[in-house]
Amino acid sequence: DELLDQQSSHQSAAATAAQELAVPPLGAQPALAIRVMLHHAPGPVSIHHGERAETLNCRGSQLSGAPQHLGSGRWFQAVAGEPVGLNQQRYRGGVQMLCQGNKLLVVNHVPLEDYISSVVGAEMPSHWPAEALRAQAVAARSYAMAHLARPASQAWNLGATTRWQAYGGLGTESNSSRAAAADTQGLILSFEGGIVESLYAANRQLTVDAHGHLGASMSQQGARTLASQGYQFTQILAKYYPGASLARLQRS
Repeated sequence: DELLDQQSSHQSAAATAAQELAVPPLGAQPALAIRVMLHHAPGPVSIHHGERAETLNCRGSQLSGAPQHLGSGRWFQAVAGEPVGLNQQRYRGGVQMLCQGNKLLVVNHVPLEDYISSVVGAEMPSHWPAEALRAQAVAARSYAMAHLARPASQAWNLGATTRWQAYGGLGTESNSSRAAAADTQGLILSFEGGIVESLYAANRQLTVDAHGHLGASMSQQGARTLASQGYQFTQILAKYYPGASLARLQRS
């Protein structure tokens, strides 16, 4: 809070003196994908792939789409640069549909860095300072990796709403969100060799209300303010996640 209350005349000096996390060197990146639950409720849903469009539902654990039954599940893969459409949204990677009784489970299997690009765009306005977007990218990636290691379900890692972290497929990507993901590729927060489940919320009050009992949490408005004062993303992360360090995902 003291950092956010600095007078403008002291901003540059404070930014220079702030603690900063060291950035590990680049290495061979693993090809990771994350499974995002998009829908888990009775249907119907509309799916678009290539030039085809279908409306699917579940009845008695079987997918149905007029005029025939289609089994208990289907897979739709984005091809030739064409995303898969689900209702009014478009998604990279593949979309899996599974019938669970009369409920239709829809899961997007998406490359991790594409997922991060979309989350950054959903969680922060694209015109915010680049260093705030980079801090958001690292926090989002670390949170995602925690749920890759500890999935919510056998079929999916985490959801697409703010109950987890917001994700809207291509609809929430932007040039600035893709740049933030690329500039921080593979970087996560780590503590004593483990993955930090990097919690965050829109402002300081929400971080206290939602996460105060859990420890460190980043205020997104605070990150924006610090970035506008000249703080680097490594300094922003050091402020909000004390004791953590930066690690980089590597292919063994």
